[in-house]
Amino acid sequence: MNGIAWGIIVCEIMFWVFILAGLIVRYGWGRKRLGLRLMAMSPVIDLVLLVLTVYDLRQGTEATWAHGVAAIYIAASLAFGKSLIAWADQTYQRFVLRKDVARDVRPKAQRKREGFFRHLTAFVIGSVLLAGMIFWIADFKQTEALLQTVQIWFLVLLVDGLIAVSYTIFPKRAD
Repeated sequence: MNGIAWGIIVCEIMFWVFILAGLIVRYGWGRKRLGLRLMAMSPVIDLVLLVLTVYDLRQGTEATWAHGVAAIYIAASLAFGKSLIAWADQTYQRFVLRKDVARDVRPKAQRKREGFFRHLTAFVIGSVLLAGMIFWIADFKQTEALLQTVQIWFLVLLVDGLIAVSYTIFPKRAD
């Protein structure tokens, strides 16, 4: 496994470490602002991964699937980060603090559409990052894997969109 793949793993672990630390500081120590600052470190983690990825490519490394996944990780973190943090906060309150937290009662079709639009946002951000890397490196052979990543991701996005639409056209019936 290459260094970028390890970088993605480390960044994902650090994301959850900062989220958990933020929740512990926020609720365990009663320091809400410090807890929020810890949870807000995810963009810094994304920036570190972006710098590692660009540095690796700039050193002449041929782009691999890991470089493409790094862009996807960064984009997904930006698009889904706030909702992931809110989910972690609710889950922590429910299971650790044993609080009765209001659950999301919106129709499933609406949640699927919102998830698709977040995915679309992530796709746009990630595609811009990948295109930027492709044009910056300016060597098609070296960055071919990045273009393939965009193509595969586009197909995944289409499937996600079809699923979201299917929940709208064929809503789940109440029992």
